[in-house]
Amino acid sequence: MKSITINGSQRESVGKKSTKALRNAGQVPCVLYGGDKPLHFSAPELAFSKLVYTPDAHTVVIALDNGGTVNAVMQDIQFHPVTDRILHIDFYQIFDDKEITMDIPVKTVGVSKGVLNGGNLRRPYRKLRVKAVPANLPDFIEVDITPLKIGSKLYITELQNDKYKFLHPDNTVVMQVRRSRLAIVDAEDEDEEEEEGAEGTTEASDVPATETDDVAAVKE
Repeated sequence: MKSITINGSQRESVGKKSTKALRNAGQVPCVLYGGDKPLHFSAPELAFSKLVYTPDAHTVVIALDNGGTVNAVMQDIQFHPVTDRILHIDFYQIFDDKEITMDIPVKTVGVSKGVLNGGNLRRPYRKLRVKAVPANLPDFIEVDITPLKIGSKLYITELQNDKYKFLHPDNTVVMQVRRSRLAIVDAEDEDEEEEEGAEGTTEASDVPATETDDVAAVKE
């Protein structure tokens, strides 16, 4: 996984006045957890642009002004409710031999047969949560949607591998192609939909209510 270096300054004073002064100076107060004790530091707000405002996942190298460096991942971030400026960031220290949990973006490849026939590609999850040692964390999870016909579903069990573990139930639907009013359904698609109906499964039970549609398009 790619890493971003953040140059930070360790801070001793962590009171409200000190924190406010840092923000007024364009700095973001941060806390690093996971070590012997929490480490407080600050860094310029612009230094976090490639880490925060991107769909990609990264680890972080925190380079402190005392010469020390720490490997970490971003754990939590707070924004101002009106201006959307970064108010605070929590990091968690990582170690080469300890597994960590991260949300990894999903990248699709290929064009599904169902989409070409007018179906709608639905992606309930833009990111999937995985657990692995840092060296095995992927930059993204690649999903080949070429075989998906209208009515087809791709479950998370089809993406299992030896490098990292998915922290989702086995019946999690990662991709599916649903019929649209203008879809052209061939004989194979109809057979698949009939078999699925015979199994008694429903789309509502597989796909979270918060999903969004990608209508006849493949993003990323």
